[in-house]
Amino acid sequence: MEVRSTYKYARISPKKARDVAREIQGLAVSDAIDTLNFTPKKAAFLIGKTLKSAVANAENNHDLAADSLHVKEANVSEGPSFRRLKPRARGSASAIKKRTSHIYIILTDEMAVEEKPARKSKPKNRKAAPKKQEKPVAADEEAPEEVEEEALAAEEEVVEAQASAEEVSSGEEAEEAAPEEDQTKE
Repeated sequence: MEVRSTYKYARISPKKARDVAREIQGLAVSDAIDTLNFTPKKAAFLIGKTLKSAVANAENNHDLAADSLHVKEANVSEGPSFRRLKPRARGSASAIKKRTSHIYIILTDEMAVEEKPARKSKPKNRKAAPKKQEKPVAADEEAPEEVEEEALAAEEEVVEAQASAEEVSSGEEAEEAAPEEDQTKE
């Protein structure tokens, strides 16, 4: 059974009160009251009053034990804002909004906590290249291993050709350098 309690027109900004309200969601009532008692904020005091009111409603109106209750929801919504003026330089004035909140707390005696499933591993990168599928090789086609062997043999031939070309070019440079020396001696 759900039990509700409302605190309307609480004189606190909803943004400040929501931080405290998020802390008590899903807790047992005794744990929530302890958490609020040790939270040094004005919102904790106001939400604590609302929570104690909800517990009193459950005990007196619905005959429920306080030990079996859990905080199902703790919501803070915006109330009306008081508009005030603050004097500023050169005779001007600026507006100040004094915000109010509505605090809603729902308690329940049925505790069905929905836990998020734990992630098994890190999410995969979605932009990864698709894997190539290998096609079965027919009898008359060359096998991939044979193709790799041919590619390695071709690379070795290219390396040998480059090495012999370097030897030839270094020999020509030596011959060209020698006649120049002879000409300088004459």
